[in-house]
This record gives sequence, structure tokens and C-alpha cells, in this order.
Amino acid sequence: MPRMIVSIDSVVIKEVELTKERTTLGRRPYNDIVIDNLAVSGEHAVLHMTEDEVEIEDLGSTNGTYVNAKAIKRQELRNGDVIEVGKYKIRFLHDAEAENFEKTMLVKPGMAPSLAAAPRPAPAPMPQPAMPTPAVIRVMTGAAAGREVALQKVVTTIGKPGVAVASITKRHQGHVLAHVEGPDMPLVNGTPMAGAPVPLKHGDRITLAGTEMQFEQA
Repeated sequence: MPRMIVSIDSVVIKEVELTKERTTLGRRPYNDIVIDNLAVSGEHAVLHMTEDEVEIEDLGSTNGTYVNAKAIKRQELRNGDVIEVGKYKIRFLHDAEAENFEKTMLVKPGMAPSLAAAPRPAPAPMPQPAMPTPAVIRVMTGAAAGREVALQKVVTTIGKPGVAVASITKRHQGHVLAHVEGPDMPLVNGTPMAGAPVPLKHGDRITLAGTEMQFEQA
């Protein structure tokens, strides 16, 4: 299934699978992929998907749509292409090419049929690293005080779009907090972040856009 990985300053903020023939991208909340940033037009671009390909089309946006650093009007996407809208980078991933290679591999004249038909040994299972234990963000102040947000996804965004946004990414070694958007850096236990992602531990207090939250992990 083709998918888009949205990031800013190398921090992944969302992942979107392409399931429709037409997927819209823009700042307005009714888009399929919403990027709430003034550098992104309300209706910025659209992705057209068929059985064989995915194309991106710029919808006359103010700041343009770029694929691999080149401005485009409409272009077919290939696995690994990087789309740029404003300061955001969106990586296009499509595994179909690798899958189809296995299905359509041909035996050339002179190739030994026994080699082509020989079953390949199953690869040994790779040991899977332990995932971090379940964690939540508990809102401590403001109108939503007492609310809990379960950190079930790989990336969870918190804050107020257009004011201050941060992301919490679940990694094998634990959870990390990163600044995504806004002039003020999040505070961790009263100390502003220096810019690099910060590992979180149970009980850490996060202050973002005037709201205080607590990271809790079983």
C-alpha cells in the first residue's frame, strides 16, 4: 500500500496510507492530508492513484510543490521521492515494485530450469527488539485537565496547531519528545528543549502552549 511520511526538520509527524483514487493535501481541515502551516495553501496539491502509479498535481499553490527539489505541475511519483511543501517534506513509499519483481521474474534462454524453480530456503527469523511498555500523556492543567492521551501510534502530536506543536515518537528504546512548530520550545521539567529530541521518562512534566502535561509509563 503506498504511503506518505510527513516530516519537518527530520522529525516525523504523521504517516498517511493512500487508499483513494484522489487524495487532497493542504492547510484546510477538510483535506485528506492536513498540514496546518501558512506556507501551505488551503488546497495545495492532489495525489491521483491508479493501479499502476501515483501522480501528484499542484493546484496552483502560492509557494509551489517540489519533488526532489524541482518545482512541478504534475508528476508521477517513484518509490523514495521526496515532496516539499513549505518547510515540510513528504516521502513517498511504494513497495509494489519490489513485490512485482518476484512475480514477473523471467527465465532467460539457457538458464537452468532447476535453478529457477528451486525453492529458496526460508530466511531465519530476525530477533525482534522489545518495544517500550504502554505510555500515556496526562493533561494536568487547563480545560482538558485529567484527560489522558494513549501513545499507541508510532508518532503522536500534541499542542495547538498554528501556535505550538510537539511530537512524541515511540522508538524501540523508549519515547522521545521533539519540537515541531511554534516560536516557543516545549519545556521538560521546567527547562526549555535545546532543539534536539529529548528522551522521556516516567513522571516527566511537559509544558506546551501554556498547558502542563505529564508523561506516564507503566
